[in-house]
Amino acid sequence: MESFFGTLKSEFFYVKRFRNIDELQTGIKVYIQYYNHDRIKLRLRGLSPVKYRAKYKQH
Repeated sequence: MESFFGTLKSEFFYVKRFRNIDELQTGIKVYIQYYNHDRIKLRLRGLSPVKYRAKYKQH
C-alpha cells in the first residue's frame, strides 16, 4: 500500500491542482481505475495488475 500511495502522490496528486474536494475524489477514482486496468508494470511482466492476476490465476 505504501508503494501505491507514493505512486498516487507522485503521478497524480502533486502534478494537478484541484478546485474542490469533489474534483479530487473523482480524480482519485479515475486514477485508481487507470492504475489497476491500464498502467503497465515491468515487475508484473509488462501487464497491468488486473491483467496479471487474470493471466496467472488460471495456472
